[in-house]
Amino acid sequence: MGYDVTYHPISEDEIQEWYFDVLENIEKLDEIAEQYELNESNTDRYKEIIKAGLKVTDDETFDDTHGFYIAIVQGFLRQYFYTRGSAFSFVIDQRDHFETYTKKWQDIVKHKIVNPINNRITQNYSSGVYIPYEKVLKLLRVYKYSVDLEKQYSHKRINVFVKALEYAKNNKLGLLEATEVIEPNVYDLNNSSGYTDFWNCDHEGPLLYREAVEDQLREMKMKMEMEKKNKNDK
Repeated sequence: MGYDVTYHPISEDEIQEWYFDVLENIEKLDEIAEQYELNESNTDRYKEIIKAGLKVTDDETFDDTHGFYIAIVQGFLRQYFYTRGSAFSFVIDQRDHFETYTKKWQDIVKHKIVNPINNRITQNYSSGVYIPYEKVLKLLRVYKYSVDLEKQYSHKRINVFVKALEYAKNNKLGLLEATEVIEPNVYDLNNSSGYTDFWNCDHEGPLLYREAVEDQLREMKMKMEMEKKNKNDK
C-alpha cells in the first residue's frame, strides 16, 4: 500500500494548545473554533478527534493515535501540503544523519508520554517526523545540495516539500509529517476522502499525483497497443 503523506505547519505551542490542552478541557475547543472561524462540520469533526484522543490507552502507539490526531486537527485550522509516496521519514530510513533535523515527541510534549513512540512513519495512518522551526531554516539552506532529498522527492515533489518548508519559515512554525490524513481521488479531486479538511490542502501535491497517474495510464495504454500490434504482425 502506498503512502499519502502530508506536511502540517504547526508550532510546539500550538500542538499543546490545539490538542493536549483541549484533551484536558474540551471547552477550549469552542474558543479555538471561534478564533479560526471553523464551520459547524469541521467543529464537530474536531470534537470527534478529541473524543478519540481521550480513549487512547497507554499501550497504543503515540504516532498512530495522538500524533495522527494532531495532524488532523491542524488540517482544520491551517493550510497543509501533500506528497504521494515521499516522506522525510523515508530519507531517514536510508540516511540516518537526517534525523538531526527532527525533534522527538518526548521533547515536544510537556507531560510525560507513556505510549510507545516511533517518531517517524512506520505504517499508514500515523504521524511521522516533526521538523522544528530552527531545522526548517537549516533544511531550506541545504536541500539543493542533497541528492538524497532530490531522489526521495522526485518528479517535482521536492517543490511541494520546499513550499511546505517556506510556509513554516514565513510563519515561524515547525512541520509535522503524517500519512493518510487525506486520500486524494485522482479521478475526481472534489470527491477525495480524509479525516481533515481537504480544501485546506495546497492544491499542487494532489495535482502532481493526478498527473503521475495519468502518465502511468498513458504508458500502460501504449504498451498494450504495442503488444497488440506485435501480435497481429505475427
